[in-house]
Amino acid sequence: MERTFKLKAHNTNVKTEAIAGFTTFMTMAYILIVNPGTLADAGMDFGKVFTATAISAIIGTLVMAFAANLPFALAPGMGLNAFFAYTVVIAGHKSFEFALTAVFLEGIIFLILTLFNVREAIINALPANIKRAISVGIGLFIAFIGLANSGVIIHGDTIVQLGTVTSGSGLLALIGIVIAGVLLALNVKGALFISIILTTIIGFPMGITHFPEAMWQLPSTPYFFNFAWGEIFSMDMLSVLFVFLFVDMFDTVGTLVGVTTKAGMLEDGKVPNVKQALFADAVGTTVGAIFGTSTVTTYVESASGVAEGGRTGLTAVVTAGLFGVALLLSPLFIMIPSAATTPALVLVGVFMMSPIKEIDFDDYTELIPAFLTIIMMPLAYSISEGIVFGVLSYVILKVFTNRGKEVPVLTYMIAVFFAIKLVMG
Repeated sequence: MERTFKLKAHNTNVKTEAIAGFTTFMTMAYILIVNPGTLADAGMDFGKVFTATAISAIIGTLVMAFAANLPFALAPGMGLNAFFAYTVVIAGHKSFEFALTAVFLEGIIFLILTLFNVREAIINALPANIKRAISVGIGLFIAFIGLANSGVIIHGDTIVQLGTVTSGSGLLALIGIVIAGVLLALNVKGALFISIILTTIIGFPMGITHFPEAMWQLPSTPYFFNFAWGEIFSMDMLSVLFVFLFVDMFDTVGTLVGVTTKAGMLEDGKVPNVKQALFADAVGTTVGAIFGTSTVTTYVESASGVAEGGRTGLTAVVTAGLFGVALLLSPLFIMIPSAATTPALVLVGVFMMSPIKEIDFDDYTELIPAFLTIIMMPLAYSISEGIVFGVLSYVILKVFTNRGKEVPVLTYMIAVFFAIKLVMG
């Protein structure tokens, strides 16, 4: 373990990494149900996609562990799976094979871009204050996801409003937040993981958590190379591929920057082993498409494991192992209600607020872009959109205050790309 993951150099140990890996898995295990359910709406088989979801998560996360030695986990991304099912297949009247082909091509292109350090250069071109803001924005975003998944926050007469918090999932989520908060205040190791378990148990008498009918089941055989090769040169394929490329690239960039910033893992302002981390993302996406699932990306929920002390690839190995166990013991993992993972997501949001102290509040050409980065992530429900508004406003403000020389050439190029993206919708 020491030779492979350099635990002492990262001031960690096997126990801490194991707890972090468990915590990361528990906060993102929902994808094992949500992703197959979403792609089932596109006409895909739930069981086959469940298997593909787990396999792609295992492979992508293991590559992250051994190639990059980072405590991040990968799985099919939320938002990207919705685009796959509801925009490409249902609204666009395309087959799911067409959408899988676009995902496969995306993975191949990302492998090439990673080989030539294009994605790494993009990460390094982001301004320092925007990198700090990304961490804060992701914190608000995942806290919002947790509150919405449990029904504490709902879409009602206004854009968002308070849901029912005196009973049901909303009450269970609040109980869990209190439990997690108390455990953290008492410096209990593994507080977030323990809160998930305790909240799940409390859900039984409340009628929210239910015992599964079976303890285990054999996984379904996944799809395999179900692609629509005859449509790869169509304009429809080009437009769909562009969206997949854009969203995945900057969601992954945002997650890597935000979580490593919070963990204090940046080296000279850069994400360590970023090329290998991006390689893991590309491999996961390519493999996921082969087995029949949507784009694989680095998960913001990895922040929960980092918050528990995870600092190396051993955290990712544990998470990948649990995805392997989930293939056989899926009923047990499916049993955990979303309300039980809400406390972890909300408290991670709290942890990720700290980089806001390092943002320059005296320079409005730095502060305004940072604020837009933060606020647009939860409001637009997208990490990548927050980065778009942050970078564009940064460049515009620098140029119109005669400080354009402070902006690197690559940052200008990224801004132009973002502007085109906004115009094209």
